[in-house]
Amino acid sequence: MTRLEQMLGETPYVAYLYGYPHKTAYRPFTPALSLESVWAEERRDALFLYFHVPFCEMRCGFCNLFTAAGPKQDVVDGYLGALEREAHRVKAALGTASFARLAVGGGTPTLLDVAGLHRVFDLAEKVLGADPHHIPVSVEVSPETVDAEKLRALRSRGTDRVSIGVQSFIEAEVAAVKRPQQTAQVEAALDLIRSTGFPTLNLDLIYGMEGQTVETFLYSIRQALRFTPEEIYLYPLYVRPLTFLGKKARAWDDLRIALYRAGREFLLAQGYTQVSMRMFRASHAPDAGGPVYRCQEDGMVGLGCGARSYTGQVHYSSEYAVGSREVRSIIASYSARTAESFGEVGYGFRLDGEERRRRYMLLSLLAEGVDFATYHEQFCTDVLEDFPELLELEAHGLARRDGQALRLTPSGVELSDLIGPWLHSTGVRELSQEYSWR
Repeated sequence: MTRLEQMLGETPYVAYLYGYPHKTAYRPFTPALSLESVWAEERRDALFLYFHVPFCEMRCGFCNLFTAAGPKQDVVDGYLGALEREAHRVKAALGTASFARLAVGGGTPTLLDVAGLHRVFDLAEKVLGADPHHIPVSVEVSPETVDAEKLRALRSRGTDRVSIGVQSFIEAEVAAVKRPQQTAQVEAALDLIRSTGFPTLNLDLIYGMEGQTVETFLYSIRQALRFTPEEIYLYPLYVRPLTFLGKKARAWDDLRIALYRAGREFLLAQGYTQVSMRMFRASHAPDAGGPVYRCQEDGMVGLGCGARSYTGQVHYSSEYAVGSREVRSIIASYSARTAESFGEVGYGFRLDGEERRRRYMLLSLLAEGVDFATYHEQFCTDVLEDFPELLELEAHGLARRDGQALRLTPSGVELSDLIGPWLHSTGVRELSQEYSWR
């Protein structure tokens, strides 16, 4: 029995791959690298600029993001001060750079007040040189922290996409994942977002919560469609170490496949196009516009605790934690840093040639598919010779060649959270298994 066959007999929910390698494969660099050396050989004509705001009004029971709940204002102010110092140091290291996309995430960026939001956009525009009015700009919000003034501020600074985590329109379901949320408040927030005129509304829902059924999940999707979102993400519930649900030691596998299939078929019938396992795009969604950015090829400049930065050969970030005490300690250390210290890269992962090829293959496969000619142009090798295991996907009906590319079939898309981890290198798997959660 091959490793893939063994995994196919187990849970299909191994891990969500939104980047490669996973942050659990990161380790300290000894000695630290200089920021200039890390970016020295990089193209800088289509970078992704990301700001991380590691604060929330509460931590949901399923959340393992890098965030601290209920920070005091002096903590927020100290963090923003450090973010400004980091931005100036990063600009000095990058020199002339063009940004193809901008995103502000967290945490919950709208926990910041209006002045704080403007401060982040000032760093993007006036310090780093991004042009938010001419590139796609996405900001994450929550029903509890968003208001009309903040939304007007975001729109005035060029934000064209707002992403809101609703999870469910049934209060008992969100209460089961330790998210005290009033449906009326959610609907009021969605009405505000729509009335402010953002071209793209993304709405997140979760399936697999305790007490959820196919009928209740479809009810939440129908409620979501009342607000005509341009994008809907359907996320399977993951129970991760150190989260509230993780400590309950419950099994959550039972209904997830059935819920996913029901949600997928319903959205397809409503005219949505499936872009990935999680993402569905409406027919009325606007074109992305702006400069072209491809995550497989172009770098990411991440600022703030919890943000990751990607160059061709080095991925780096702050250290990572989930536990409240550890998160607050990391934020305090970050906030105390000098501008000079932001010129050192001390924690991350070096990608050799094999890992760079693997990253490109993985991110392509789980999105639009691996184009053979483009891969060859990038690496001067054949993807099926570099990664013959891909043929095993085809043998199991999980991928299909059309002569020009290898793409996942609908069955393969359904198993994206198994296929991604299956394709991790041995070295990355070992590092992740050794990682100690804190």
